[in-house]
Amino acid sequence: MGWELGKPRPILVEFVEKGLIIKGKTLDLCCGVGTNMIYLAENGFEVTGIDVSKKAIQYAKAKAEHTKAQTNFVIESFVDLSFRDEEFEFIFDMGCFHHVETMDRPTFIKGVYRVLKKGGDYLLTCFSYKNGKAWNHFTAKQLISLFSVRFKINEVRHYSSIEGDGVKRYFYTVWMKKK
Repeated sequence: MGWELGKPRPILVEFVEKGLIIKGKTLDLCCGVGTNMIYLAENGFEVTGIDVSKKAIQYAKAKAEHTKAQTNFVIESFVDLSFRDEEFEFIFDMGCFHHVETMDRPTFIKGVYRVLKKGGDYLLTCFSYKNGKAWNHFTAKQLISLFSVRFKINEVRHYSSIEGDGVKRYFYTVWMKKK
């Protein structure tokens, strides 16, 4: 799996270790094989991971069984979140948003906003325009425009990463809080 590093994302580790993200009930959007959510659970977060892929959830559950992490996995779409209003203190999104079809973006953003508690953190990482022109490669200006109506933008960071398939890709991470 080209996106899987085999370890938690460095940006996530940085935010957790610096205490920038408050430990609490957490949603990992598009959790994949669960690497990031297991890291969060092992560090005191109460984590639910969702993914549309049954196979990914199977891998994640098997991986979690080999740890002491308490995790909850749900197979569901990221567009229409089934969770209660203001259920989560933190939402982690590593590569989920850039899979949201253009027409579904308003629904997705409203859903994230709805399930996040007021003042809660949303840490979004998505593809950068530097990967080449595509419908799901963003500029900082585009991301700020899409999210700033509902969220206070704390930081926008642009960087590269050598991914699990050995390819260098560019990303934006946007740290925001629900207004």
